[in-house]
Amino acid sequence: MDFSSFSVSQGTVQTDFYLSLKSDANISLSDIEIINGQMNSVDTLVSTPREKYYRIFATLTADPDLRLYPFDRHKLHVIIEPKTRDSESMILVINPGQSGLDTEANLPGWEFTSTNSQVINRSYDPAEIPYSRAIFEYGIQRDTASTLLKFFLPIMLIIIVSLSSLVMKSTSRLGLNASMFLAAVLIHWRIADAIPLVAYATFLDSYMIITYATLVMVLLSGILILRYTETKNTDRADLVYRWSIRIIPTVSILFYALLFVRLST
Repeated sequence: MDFSSFSVSQGTVQTDFYLSLKSDANISLSDIEIINGQMNSVDTLVSTPREKYYRIFATLTADPDLRLYPFDRHKLHVIIEPKTRDSESMILVINPGQSGLDTEANLPGWEFTSTNSQVINRSYDPAEIPYSRAIFEYGIQRDTASTLLKFFLPIMLIIIVSLSSLVMKSTSRLGLNASMFLAAVLIHWRIADAIPLVAYATFLDSYMIITYATLVMVLLSGILILRYTETKNTDRADLVYRWSIRIIPTVSILFYALLFVRLST
């Protein structure tokens, strides 16, 4: 079993695998089907009445769960079932010794975390006889190093620059933080555009909410300092300056830490 690509936005995965069919009666590929995909091409390697061996290239569908995006984890399935014969006339049995991932299997940008296989009975109507169904499951997660470099390093640099500007009292601080805010919006838009629209908040959404809140607090503190400085109210300007340095970084780091603790649980 090997995978060549996985598209989160389209919910599809390209795969190629070898399929061995053995039976005490005549059997062929026309007797079974892939429930969650379609075969693109099939090469017949062995063909005898009771044994068939194929190499299959297929496009499979997946149901991505993006709640932890971009630390998302997914289960890729290959689901095989007889086309017309129920469990009274055909029962599928998995050979564990010949099942699993190729030792050289590689899915760019992803890491394999688990493999599993099982046979269940699937009934489409309570009154009918169920069908035997073989399910091969492969767990994947995003490569940790590439996730940190591609997704979080740019945002963390923006946050570091923005928080560092808290030591500044000059008016250029406002321009700097406004540009940091715009850069964060553009990066968020580029990253979020890689996944489909979903009806729930992802980890990235929560992360960016904290980022935007931090940038807004820094901007507001700069505006207040500028206003009090222009009105010659230096005491209040110094008060905002001192407390913004103490409160904003602390609150920001606390919420980031809570978010990542929640991720680990």
